[in-house]
Amino acid sequence: MFGTPSVPVTHHHAKSGVADDIDFEIRGQELQFVEIELDPGESAIAEAGAMVWKDASVGMTTVFGDGSGAQGGGFMGALLGAGKRLITGESLFTTVFTHNGHGKARVAFSAPVPGAIVPIKLDQVGGRLICQKDAFLAAAKGVSLGIAFQKRIMTGLFGGEGFIMQKLEGDGWVFVQFGGMVIERELKAGEQLHVDTGCVAAFTDTVDFDLIQAGGVKSMVFGGEGVFFAQLTGPGKVWIQSLPFARLAGRIGAAIGGSGQNSGEGSVLGGLGDLIGGNR
Repeated sequence: MFGTPSVPVTHHHAKSGVADDIDFEIRGQELQFVEIELDPGESAIAEAGAMVWKDASVGMTTVFGDGSGAQGGGFMGALLGAGKRLITGESLFTTVFTHNGHGKARVAFSAPVPGAIVPIKLDQVGGRLICQKDAFLAAAKGVSLGIAFQKRIMTGLFGGEGFIMQKLEGDGWVFVQFGGMVIERELKAGEQLHVDTGCVAAFTDTVDFDLIQAGGVKSMVFGGEGVFFAQLTGPGKVWIQSLPFARLAGRIGAAIGGSGQNSGEGSVLGGLGDLIGGNR
C-alpha cells in the first residue's frame, strides 16, 4: 500500500535493461517531487512543464511523441506517437533530459496537483500499465506512451475516465501522479473490487475493468455515489486514489460560486455529462 510517504520515500540503484534504468528518490509528503539521478548518457522523459530543476550538465530537448523510438518509422512513427498523446489530452511533445557530462547528475520533476507520485517498474507488472489519461509524469527513456480504449461502450460512457486511457509499456521505471492518498491492491484470479469510477487510478493489463450498477433506484438517485461502480476483476494490481483532481476542482468551483460543481458526483446524469472528456 502506498500512503503519504516520508522523506525520502525511495532509493533505487540501477540495473541493466532495455530502458535506461535510472536511480531516483521521491521527496515530500502531500506535495511531492521525484529526483532522478542519471549516469553519463542516460536519459529520462517527462511531461511538458513538469521539471523543477536540473544540473547544468543535463541537456534538454523537445521531441515528437514519447522519444522512445518504439513506434519505428522515423518521423512518421514519431508523428503517430505524438498523435496518441494528443488524443489523451496531453501535449504533442515530450521533453527528454540527457546527462551529457561526467559523474552523476540530477533532474527533478513535480506533480501539478496534491497527491502522491508512485514509482512503478513496468517489468514487474507484466510490461504494461493502464492508467487515467493525465497520470503520466516522467519515466526512463525507452518507456513507450500510448493509448488504451475501453472495450465496452457502457464503461466508456460512465467509467469516469472516458473511452481513452493512457497505456505505458516497456521494462523501465515510470512515475505516475495520483490525487490524495494512494492504495495498491493485489487481486487474485477472479477476485473482484468495487471502486468509485473516478478513484480508479491505474491497473495492470491483466485486470478486467467493467461497471456494475450502484444499487437500487433510491441508491442511484439519492445515495450520492453515482449510477455505477467500477468493477475490477483480477488477477493483477490496482491503484486507487482517494481524491481525483476533477472532484477537488469541482468542489473548489462550487465553493467560489462558479459552475465547477462536478455533476458526476451522485448524479444520475453525471455520466452523460462526462461522456467525451471522462472528467470525474
